[in-house]
Amino acid sequence: MLAKIKSSIEKINELSKTKPIKLISHFDTDGITSAAIFSRALRRWNKRFSLKIVKGLDEEFIKSLPEDNILIFLDLASGSLNYLRDKKTEVFIFDHHEIAQTIPDNVTMINPLLNNEEPISGAAVCYLFAKALSPENRDLANLAVVGMVGDMLEKNLGKVYDEILKDAEITIRKGLLLYPSTRPLDKALEYSSSFYIPGITGSYRGVCELLKEAEVPKVDGVFKPLYELTEEEMSRLITSVMLRMVDHKDHSELIGNLYLVKIFNKLEDAREFSALINACSRMDHPEISLGFCLGNKKCIEEAERIYREYKQHLISALKYVSEIEKISGKKYTIINAKNNIKDTIIGTVTSIISHSPIYPEGTMIVALAYNEDKIKVSARMSGKEGRNLREILSRVVIPLGGEVGGHPNAAGCLISREKESQFIQELQKVLELDTIKV
Repeated sequence: MLAKIKSSIEKINELSKTKPIKLISHFDTDGITSAAIFSRALRRWNKRFSLKIVKGLDEEFIKSLPEDNILIFLDLASGSLNYLRDKKTEVFIFDHHEIAQTIPDNVTMINPLLNNEEPISGAAVCYLFAKALSPENRDLANLAVVGMVGDMLEKNLGKVYDEILKDAEITIRKGLLLYPSTRPLDKALEYSSSFYIPGITGSYRGVCELLKEAEVPKVDGVFKPLYELTEEEMSRLITSVMLRMVDHKDHSELIGNLYLVKIFNKLEDAREFSALINACSRMDHPEISLGFCLGNKKCIEEAERIYREYKQHLISALKYVSEIEKISGKKYTIINAKNNIKDTIIGTVTSIISHSPIYPEGTMIVALAYNEDKIKVSARMSGKEGRNLREILSRVVIPLGGEVGGHPNAAGCLISREKESQFIQELQKVLELDTIKV
């Protein structure tokens, strides 16, 4: 892959002598950090470019892209190759998603899946490009770590991530995956958005009882942040939390590495940083997400305000999902939220409920939310084992003329609103037949 990255640098350098560059990046944390890394690298390279952040790609949007520009896609487009083959310009794709179609002659694809390499995020692919371009770009490694955490790839680290972590200004601690780990522990527990702890989340009294039981003392009248706990304190805290989460499917998901990155001359929890970036984009402010990553002071202030608002939306959405009637069958649940949940947060809601003990291991959860004249569909698997979600959605959606993207255990698609009933009926048919085959 590195050889292909170096070749792409030469190609882009030559082509950019006569054409400007247009970057198109995805709007989630991985896409935003990819855009921040790539745009900073291009600016240092003195290249002319413009940037567009998008929720997804469809045929109409791709047709609208200028053909007198070099088109560079970040963290998306591996599933849109059939549309890109008709573009009369050179196309570069820096991505990590599954490649569903034949790569056209006008497309240069940089994707670890082509070389059977370790799974890495789009931001990591972009960082490898930036580092190959100039050693000066090593200061962008911190953003690649945030992208890695944003795409939940931090539990299976290989050689590529080992190198990125060496380049980053980072402190790594093993512990409870509660964020922000850089804020006082009592507040992090009370307002936890990483996972729900019965009797603790939302209850300051419960938090105080837990910390007393775990023998975690105050220092100068305040509780230490999580990352400052001693090994003994961390061990006692984990035990106390686990005792309150006996119904949780997989306790190993609650323990792992805390990544503390140096950003804006301050130690930040990579998970919290990732959640804030994601929140701004999902509240329709991807430009604030990008400005935040690039250190713009106004964007940093605005991002923190949007993040608070986003959490309120998320709480309302989860309450709504708990109350509505769902379509359920063997090993699947379909939630049609229509206009009641923003299409930009339906994926986050689906991810959260997929970790709930309500749904047995192997249950496919599919949620729908309106997006103007389209419907955003998000699918997640409850637990680690189950069916290939991307493959199942493709079987239903492609005949309906929709777009599918994602991974085997977390996938999504866009369909026309007029196909709503047809999609649900066809999905149920496929899921019922799939269950019989299994």
